[in-house]
Amino acid sequence: MYENYRNLTVTLEGKVATVTLNRPDAYNAVDIALHDELERVWLDLDRDERVGAIILTGAGKAFSAGGDLKGMAKRAGTPENFRRSLGIPAQTRRLWQNMLEVTPPIIAAVNGDAMGLGATLALMCDITVMSETARIADSHVKVGLVAGDGGAVIWPLLVGASCAKEMLMRGRAVNGKEAREMRLVNHAVPAEQVLKEARAIAEELVALPRWAVAWTKLAVNKQIKAQLNQVLDTSIALEVLTLATDDHREAAAAFLEKRRPDFKGH
Repeated sequence: MYENYRNLTVTLEGKVATVTLNRPDAYNAVDIALHDELERVWLDLDRDERVGAIILTGAGKAFSAGGDLKGMAKRAGTPENFRRSLGIPAQTRRLWQNMLEVTPPIIAAVNGDAMGLGATLALMCDITVMSETARIADSHVKVGLVAGDGGAVIWPLLVGASCAKEMLMRGRAVNGKEAREMRLVNHAVPAEQVLKEARAIAEELVALPRWAVAWTKLAVNKQIKAQLNQVLDTSIALEVLTLATDDHREAAAAFLEKRRPDFKGH
């Protein structure tokens, strides 16, 4: 069922499936191909009756660096970028809808840094276990973009509007310990214990009554889905608009040239 995935690996041990973002050389940055697989994998997992819980983690040093900045930098300001941006709202909605509606609970095992879209992937999980020393941030603004592909949805629900606005507008990063203290994540543990802790939680969940767990998740996720429906269309449209700004092009150029960007506000 999972052999056709190229940028994700899916393994099953007992009733626990582990989904691993598998672009370690790119710090598991989400390019077009990986985004497509992330949209689809939740549907396959939901159909797999063997799966009672899911762990989401990253291969190598990072959980996920977020969007593929190299790809974005190459497309910045081009007709290809405009054509690509037309599909972003539907693709983003599919990703979060499919993830929120999968029946088994999802435990994020944040083994390394989770930035931008990578942070949102972790926070959209049902339970988040994070390395104490890993960093998490929605860094969209630092590349000239609105935090539109999910950050504006999930951060306010977890830490409140005021804290979320500061974190998103500043693109500020915090480590796992700080993230736990501000209730952004559920657990912060030493890096070498992240997968072990996530696995223990998953095993506890699969030992409980399946539908009691699943429908409790469904009930709570109604609030997240309501926030998604209220916010996402606006936030993602504004993010697409910022793809056309001079500041985003400058951020993309600075990334490729390995220098600090010089933003002009255009």
